[in-house]
Amino acid sequence: MSRIENYESFDAMGLAELVAKGDASPEDLLETAIAVAEERNPKLNAIVIPMYEEARDAIRRGLPEGPFRGVPFLLKDLHLGYTGVRTTYGSKLFEDFVADHDSELVIRYKKAGLVSFGKTHSPEFGLTTTSETDLFGRTSNPWDLGRTAGGSSGGASSAVAGGIVPAANASDGGGSIRIPAACCGIVGLKPTRARNPAGPDQGEGWGGMSTAHVVSRSVRDTAALLDATHGPDVGDPYCAPAPDRPYLSELDAPPDKLRIAVQTATFNGAPTHADCVTAVEAAAALCRELGHEVEEAALDVNADVLGGATRTIIAANIRATVEDRARALGHEPSADDVELSTWALSEMAGNLGAADYARAVRTIHGVGRQVSHFFERYDVLLTPTMATPPLELGRLSLSRADDPIAYVADLNQTIGFTSLFNASGHPAISLPLHWNAAGLPIGLQFAGRFGDEATLLRLSAQLEEARPWFDRTPPR
Repeated sequence: MSRIENYESFDAMGLAELVAKGDASPEDLLETAIAVAEERNPKLNAIVIPMYEEARDAIRRGLPEGPFRGVPFLLKDLHLGYTGVRTTYGSKLFEDFVADHDSELVIRYKKAGLVSFGKTHSPEFGLTTTSETDLFGRTSNPWDLGRTAGGSSGGASSAVAGGIVPAANASDGGGSIRIPAACCGIVGLKPTRARNPAGPDQGEGWGGMSTAHVVSRSVRDTAALLDATHGPDVGDPYCAPAPDRPYLSELDAPPDKLRIAVQTATFNGAPTHADCVTAVEAAAALCRELGHEVEEAALDVNADVLGGATRTIIAANIRATVEDRARALGHEPSADDVELSTWALSEMAGNLGAADYARAVRTIHGVGRQVSHFFERYDVLLTPTMATPPLELGRLSLSRADDPIAYVADLNQTIGFTSLFNASGHPAISLPLHWNAAGLPIGLQFAGRFGDEATLLRLSAQLEEARPWFDRTPPR
């Protein structure tokens, strides 16, 4: 076995090609990834559950001839089960929980030939936009170790931006793929609702608001990995519309002239930082240069009604999780089981009734129709991914107790552009097209029609070619 000296110059498809040509072995790639992780993870705290021996065993048993055969990969420590490995959900309540079966998404990753060698940090139950927990500490942003890598897929994004892997599993219930991708200067696609399977342990996440995919350094990895995983599982309650062709093939030609709407005002009323407005203006100008029709528009939603509905759905799901796990451990749930804001959400759910939940679901379905009507006029909506550059560590922690009002204000700036598309179910992607004067990444979000990841991927590939970012990496 030999270390791949130019390991970071390849995306996941590039590493797979090395294996396919015989220029590297799966063992070479895995041991290289482990060595990089051992060097960099102490500063980043991106990987919280190493799976080195499980990965070595998988290679020894023989890997399938999938499109990513031998490529090192990381799983988010939230929901996904991998037989014999802990899934903690970032919570002390699940600290000792070990899965006795693989999640369907893990099965599909294995069939694709990916070699999972660790689990990445997530906030407790994915509830905030930083990856900081009482259980595992803080994940740092490779561009500035004092700032957040985002959340809830912050560990995944820190590992990808930090050069440990070219792509990693992630999930998104309010922006949790796109926000950390924006913080870390990488690509993050939230697919259409139910594009990827959530089973077998649940039919949907957070009333359909949460979905899983990856963060990556290249658009083609994002497309090819979606080809490897999308489609319904047996027994799924519903599924996304089937694509016309493989997503990777969509990148072969630029998109037709698109009508692109531009919005810099958040959907929840939070203020937008000047750096984020500047980033949108530059991206809009680039889209015009590429021949697209670009105009300012406003997708207006009732922020108070939508915010109340999403909080109700999330709080009810969290209360059920906390109650079920605590009782499985033989006690009634208490504030000692979880972090400060998690317990507050659980308590909130105790004051809600079944009718409140039904109304909340009705609300998000109505918002989905409203957003779909907007996309009858436009092909794509361009916004900042976040309304702020990456914030300092500590400000978004679920255990922050010094100033609850400031915490909510900070949280709203991070989710002000993203959470709408979780409620509506539409696909949206964050692209690393801008860095501010401080050298921090500013992500740009492109949202599209329900079921139409194809248009977003074609546009993303065009933008990637026009303003390449792959070789722009954090200081090591």
